[in-house]
Amino acid sequence: METNIIYTHKKLVENSKAGDRNSQYQLYELYVNAMFNVSIRMVGSKEDAEDVIQESFIEAFRKLNSFRYESTFGSWLKRIVINKSINHLKLKKIPITPLDHYEYQISEVTNQEAPVLDINKIKKGIKLLPDGYSQIITLYLIEGYDHIEISEILGITISTSKSQYHRAKKKLIAIVNTL
Repeated sequence: METNIIYTHKKLVENSKAGDRNSQYQLYELYVNAMFNVSIRMVGSKEDAEDVIQESFIEAFRKLNSFRYESTFGSWLKRIVINKSINHLKLKKIPITPLDHYEYQISEVTNQEAPVLDINKIKKGIKLLPDGYSQIITLYLIEGYDHIEISEILGITISTSKSQYHRAKKKLIAIVNTL
């Protein structure tokens, strides 16, 4: 059964490469909701996310011939959506503050049991974080990128990504504890 799904998507991609609008629409329908969720977590606004998704699909279909099945179509498209979301935020002048020149310390983890957290409080907490922090948290915790990938995506150093993540996590915990 799973091979049919892969074959179906491959056939849709190949037909889309050939300019078949119906196949392009089917690919759009398959991925639009997931990609919208990725973008809205990044940009924080429904209207901005809709713009990003529109631009992302236009770019994806324009560059479809460069898709070589080295990953799934969804992963390839997700990368475009994330890059478009970040570019959108940069255009809106939402800064990511480099923290290289600040000293920071990561405290040693103690053998305490982790508290059980309410996911709705965490979601609210992420929305209350400064934009740079919410970007790092979203890319690392939700989208699953590592610090090397985040540094490449955002154009920052790996140490900046790590330090900003640790500061964001600390701030998120403080916010969640007050909710």
